Amino acid sequence: MVKKDYLLSDLSFCRELFNCDFPQLIALAIENEDAVSFKKALSSYISSYVSTNEQDYELRKAAEERIRLLIRYDNRTVDELSTGESLPIHTFTYFWQFLRGELETPVSPDLFLDLYHQFVELEHPHAVHPECETVKKQMSRWPTGLDKEVIAVREKNKKRIIKGLIRKIERRASGHSKYQFEPDMTEDEKTARVREWWETSRFHLAMAIKSPTELDAFLGNSLPDEVIETLMRAKRKGMPFFVTPYYLSLLNIEKEGYDDATIRTYILYSDKLVDTYGRIKAWEKEDVVEAGKPNAAGWLLPEGHNIHRRYPEVAILIPDSMGRACGGLCASCQRMYDFQSERLNFDFEALEPKETWDKKLRRLMHYFEEDTQLRDILITGGDALMSQDSTLRKILEAVYTMAVRKRKANEKRPDGEKYAELQRVRLGSRLPAYLPFRVTDELVGILREFKEKASAVGVSQFFLQTHFQSPLEVTPEARRAIRAIRSAGWILTNQLVYTVSASRRGHTAKLRQTLNKEGVVCYYTFSVKGFMENYRVFTPIGRSLQEQREEKIFGRVPEEKKEELNRIIRQPESLDKSLTAFLKENRLLFASTDRSVLNLPAIGKSMTFRTVGLTEDGKRILKFSHDHSRRHSPIIDRMADIYIVENKSIAAYLRELQAMGEDVREYASIWNYSEGETEPRFRIFEYPGYTFIPTEEMTNLDLGDKDLCKDISA
Repeated sequence: MVKKDYLLSDLSFCRELFNCDFPQLIALAIENEDAVSFKKALSSYISSYVSTNEQDYELRKAAEERIRLLIRYDNRTVDELSTGESLPIHTFTYFWQFLRGELETPVSPDLFLDLYHQFVELEHPHAVHPECETVKKQMSRWPTGLDKEVIAVREKNKKRIIKGLIRKIERRASGHSKYQFEPDMTEDEKTARVREWWETSRFHLAMAIKSPTELDAFLGNSLPDEVIETLMRAKRKGMPFFVTPYYLSLLNIEKEGYDDATIRTYILYSDKLVDTYGRIKAWEKEDVVEAGKPNAAGWLLPEGHNIHRRYPEVAILIPDSMGRACGGLCASCQRMYDFQSERLNFDFEALEPKETWDKKLRRLMHYFEEDTQLRDILITGGDALMSQDSTLRKILEAVYTMAVRKRKANEKRPDGEKYAELQRVRLGSRLPAYLPFRVTDELVGILREFKEKASAVGVSQFFLQTHFQSPLEVTPEARRAIRAIRSAGWILTNQLVYTVSASRRGHTAKLRQTLNKEGVVCYYTFSVKGFMENYRVFTPIGRSLQEQREEKIFGRVPEEKKEELNRIIRQPESLDKSLTAFLKENRLLFASTDRSVLNLPAIGKSMTFRTVGLTEDGKRILKFSHDHSRRHSPIIDRMADIYIVENKSIAAYLRELQAMGEDVREYASIWNYSEGETEPRFRIFEYPGYTFIPTEEMTNLDLGDKDLCKDISA
């Protein structure tokens, strides 16, 4: 093969690649005077090539099918679901022009690099056989927040940050702040006082860093000029910025030491995010609610933006409280659309519940009570634990009262007409990672009390759904918070967003292992939504599949052991010890209980897809099917094929990894992961059965004349 860094190649070099390794393809293009005849000749060529090569026949056949699907979709137009735009596909028309040296449209080399690797797999099929020792070595690159070296760096960071906090408190003009120094306090006394305050969540929220210059000062003036300028542009556009002193202490500002890129990309905004802010669209179309009209999934919702719904069984509740804020704004937040509209924000005083909230809460609970299918409520935001204890207690009490009424009403209904009763309550919170001091004895008491009461009326599943993005976030403080929540009998589950930095070899595997040791169960690994504001953090789905089959496989629980693990997880109080023992006994690096998925607009989570084309800049065009293992809104029966364009090409992603210091040869098999199947859900995440026969009727549903996607596939 041609010796050069192919990721940095131009069109001429790409053609040289084909001329060197696949001259027969160039010959076919030259022999055929139009793209149609070229595609026919190419189809015959790949069929005959596969049939005459018995060695590795199955792998070659799979490569043939991938290429054939791309040929079949050439010169078709599909409706791209996330944007609603018509998308013409010209993958092999461009390829024919390129091979002839007659390109009529500006086309990125990335498109032809992807095709090149498809033909490499056809001619030189290669089965990947991952090795456990290799994955262990990859995992060893990533330290945790519990490592002595990391703790030492964080203590040094804490001392620097506390000095900055002292100066900040001294400059505060307000005499109403709780956090003030008495006159004539010495520097040592001020330091001791701030260390005392440090252990409380309210202090970190009050002292949160909200400006680029302040951030740079607290990070020892270590931010590059271009980063500060990007953050200044964000500030001028009115984009919120909020990060607590605690979370800043996780960053490593020295040139030596641990890699904190996964954390940095969560709090430092990219140029494309800032450019797009103000024009960000809702990826999850069902989150756009108009009074009196069904959302994109067909559900009728109460007026306002308190309830979001996609599936029959579950709805999200976003309270009118401080739960509309977070402990920080994640750069890849799926609700950035709501921050842009200021429905979610960091104005804590404005977010205090009003007197009308109690009445509104009762109305929202009435929605759950009168719905025939709802049996799962996810209280989130924002962040559920940002609500004050009194507010959270009131919300949970309302949920409990609703569950009692719904159960009582069912006593009068015959089998087959009974409504779904509440079985699962979830709290969505990133605070165990962002601000673990929020988990106090009083909060734990509220959770324990609610579990005891709700268990008596049929609720059997209590999850705190959290979000650790990096093993570095699992600190001694986070460990204490996790143990406290587990002591209340709640199961902690984790959702990871698969950003570029998090997708590096071994990183997610190490996170799973670290969380499992603390008794946290992995739930979802989410692909980032594909809009332009997420370009910097977007990881192509091929890498998610690669991680699933080459790294995550070493946590796959044997089929005959799944029920045992299910029983173990149902005892969260001792889950750290029992889960660690289970993994050791079964020689697993971690438990692969999470599913890798993409949230499809209005459809739900899926990873069942095939690649049907490539755009001019080499981005893959994916044809999705919904997850058949769970119930969906009947809207899916009116939807045909679902097409999504990825945010970046495989080559662009590999260039990013290379710039981060990764050896891209370790990712070489990524090109071949062009189709996937949604993983089965682990049993702990399934709904329990009923002791009665519920109705099949669906209420609060209006499909109207919705036409979300036209069928133009073969």
